[in-house]
This record gives sequence, C-alpha cells and structure tokens, in this order.
Amino acid sequence: MSGSSANLLSCSFVLAVPDLKKSAAYFRDVLGFSLAWPEDLGWQMASRGAVRIMIGHSPDAIPPSATGDHSYFGYLNVDDANALYHEFVSSGAIILQPPADQPHGMREFTVATPEGHRMMIGQDLSSNG
Repeated sequence: MSGSSANLLSCSFVLAVPDLKKSAAYFRDVLGFSLAWPEDLGWQMASRGAVRIMIGHSPDAIPPSATGDHSYFGYLNVDDANALYHEFVSSGAIILQPPADQPHGMREFTVATPEGHRMMIGQDLSSNG
C-alpha cells in the first residue's frame, strides 16, 4: 500500500450561505448547535457533539436549493434518531423525510436549512440490543 501515513482526524463541513446571521441562528436556535466565532468575521463555526459546520457568508453563491440532490452536504450518525427528530420538530426544523428504517440497517431522516442545504441523520440499527 502506498501513500502517506498521516491519519484523518476529524471532519468539518463548509457551507456557503447568503445570510450568515439567519443561517447561524437556525443552527443555534433550531438545530441546537453552539456558535463559536465573533459575528463580524464573515464566517461562523457551529458545533454540536463531534460535528462542526463552518458557515461562510456568500451572497452571490448558487442557492443550494437550485442544485437538487447535490444540496446534500453530510450524513450525521446519531445514537437515537427518533429523539433527535422529535427535538428538531419541536424546535421548528425543516424536516424533509421523517425517520424510517432502511434496508441497509440504518434509521434515517432528512433535515434542511432555510437556504436548502440538506443533511441525512442516521442511527445504526445493528447496535440496538
């Protein structure tokens, strides 16, 4: 096997948004993320658990809602998909698909951001005793 011996240590997502303040507020107030950076940077770091999402102010970018299936940016693994789904629903999240068991052994649902970025949330059903 050739290549580097360097290990990939973590993963962060990077999203371009037209309204940074609105998007950051959605991640904080609706999806339960913490915001880490000062408002005047043109960027915001949203984090929850091991998930980090860097949100960049990009008023001239193509809206994610215009990219169809390419608007998916991440698959987030959770230990309780139903609990997170109910939390998101009670906070007013944009739910595109409710939780459903999939043939590949995951319980999944889809949530979106106001500008149309989509993420899949999944729970591994094989770990349930």
